[in-house]
Amino acid sequence: EVQLVESGGGLVQPGGSLRLSCVASGFPFSISAMSWVRQAPGKGLEWVSRISRGSASATYADSVKGRFAISRDNAKNTLYLQMDSLKPEDTAVYYCAWGEQKGQGTQVTVSS
Repeated sequence: EVQLVESGGGLVQPGGSLRLSCVASGFPFSISAMSWVRQAPGKGLEWVSRISRGSASATYADSVKGRFAISRDNAKNTLYLQMDSLKPEDTAVYYCAWGEQKGQGTQVTVSS
């Protein structure tokens, strides 16, 4: 059974930082590209970032480029998203994704 368990969300002030984690199981994580997607209130899913299986390639949505950094630890089957310089428009539920599979998500709220 595929499991993706996100954590690390919370309430942060504009300009602050958070680090999200996603522990994966039930599929070959180390040879799988992984992504982060998010869903803001009342909006559809938005792709945020993708990392190749060996971390050689990382891509970002224009809206987060230069502020977010995706990484992975294949020994721990864990995906990360370091989020800096957070803005109110980053408020969303963040999901890690393997293909069409997503976890339960973790809420990120950016507000003063």
